[in-house]
Amino acid sequence: MSLILLASFVFLLMPIFLLIYIRSYNRHKKNHFLEKQNMQQRFESEILQTRVEVQDQTMQSIATELHDNVGQLLSLTTLTLNSVNLNDAEKAKRKIENSLSLVNKSIKELRELAKLLHGEQLVENGIGHAIDQEINWLNKAGTYDLQSNNMLLDLELVSPDKDLIILRLLQEIINNVIKHAQATHIQIDSYLENNALHLKVTENGVGFNPDEIKAKKSGMGLNSIYKRIEMINGKLALNSAPGKGTSIAIEIPYP
Repeated sequence: MSLILLASFVFLLMPIFLLIYIRSYNRHKKNHFLEKQNMQQRFESEILQTRVEVQDQTMQSIATELHDNVGQLLSLTTLTLNSVNLNDAEKAKRKIENSLSLVNKSIKELRELAKLLHGEQLVENGIGHAIDQEINWLNKAGTYDLQSNNMLLDLELVSPDKDLIILRLLQEIINNVIKHAQATHIQIDSYLENNALHLKVTENGVGFNPDEIKAKKSGMGLNSIYKRIEMINGKLALNSAPGKGTSIAIEIPYP
């Protein structure tokens, strides 16, 4: 009799346990969905912020180039033309030819700036081309012994959202080098290996203690770099020491 009662009791409890299990499963499923949705929203927010930052960086580069290069070329053109003496035909011809050469250089520089204005299109053309553009602009400054090995120029794979973040990461690293490193030599390497994109920047600057920078939680924009790499499931290896330069290696699943 007791066995029958026990079996009946268990039989009656089973629907209750089943109901509790279903409610718990649905709750976990809903929480998982909300967490996934929040992650997607954070990722989209980061992408939007990155787009704005890339645009700001682009406009700063354009403003600097217009002021320091195109403006200077056009000023030289004006000075040369104002000094033309039509009574001396031979000298006048040389100065006019020089002026035409300066104008042609100005046109070439403006075309390069037009390419930079289409920053997002540059990313859409591939991360290799975007990296190459950044290297070219850094090289034009003439401040550094710059060496690069960009193996991504012929890369057919694209990942627009990741490419945008990778471009911004490179810009942040270069800005840190310019502002803090006091370097004379910079090496930039980029390549694809084992379904991962690798980006490495090495310089011979003053270096720093990475543990001290991490403790401050603010220095050199490293928090922003770590945050962006985490968003795209990447890894960062940072090696630096006072007086021994710095090396930053990034590995990102790609595409």
